[in-house]
Amino acid sequence: MSNPTPAIQLIVFGERNQTDLPGVLAEVKAAGFPAFEAGNLFAAFGEAQTRDILAETGLKVAGAHFGYGDFADPAKFEANLTYCTAVGTSNLMCSGVADSKTIEGYKASAKLFNEIGKIARDNGVAFNYHNHAWEFTDLGGTNGMEILASETDPELVKFNIDVFWVWYGNDDPVRFIGEHAARAGYFHFKDGKRRTDENGAVRPYFLELGRGDVDLKAAYGAAVAADATWITSEQDSTELTSLESATISRSFLRDSLGI
Repeated sequence: MSNPTPAIQLIVFGERNQTDLPGVLAEVKAAGFPAFEAGNLFAAFGEAQTRDILAETGLKVAGAHFGYGDFADPAKFEANLTYCTAVGTSNLMCSGVADSKTIEGYKASAKLFNEIGKIARDNGVAFNYHNHAWEFTDLGGTNGMEILASETDPELVKFNIDVFWVWYGNDDPVRFIGEHAARAGYFHFKDGKRRTDENGAVRPYFLELGRGDVDLKAAYGAAVAADATWITSEQDSTELTSLESATISRSFLRDSLGI
């Protein structure tokens, strides 16, 4: 059983991520989070300013998150890996694959993930694949997550399991975490509901932790059993202020999950 550390993904702060790092991290601290996840802050704000703000707030970098293109480009991958080691984070997240519509796209991505996963591991950093819901779409008797699991080395490619997207993809987060416990460790806890829009399409509706339909307590039990190291709150959008949303989610993690 583990004792994971809470963190927050800065996506809830919207465009301010690109313009107001001091203000955003001040609100992360005010909400009560000890750490956060974002992109390459050195590239966005410069190393000197980033280090000054980290020193001032005392916040840690839980992980660094990038799209598939940043891993397919060797120069970008090298720069982002260097950033991870410089700020002392051991988790590198990837969202997306070469082609999410085909089995071949996932297999090609798996080959790349094995290669960069080894480079990352050799530098003391874990490569984690972040799931959304579309990886659970049937591709003819299999799906994207099943392909990635079978085609990658579990020692080199970990899973950054997003429990909301597992649920939204019509799988059970507890079951999925248990099946992939050997690859788990860094989790995204997200909450929300399914909503039908004016055109009859079902859409995700994101909410603060504890306010949606995901059984986060059960997911947390499975995550702890899988030796979770980080539970990172992620809310893609909010109708409240970012600070209000962050504070509500932090309170849920503390009061309901005990972290």
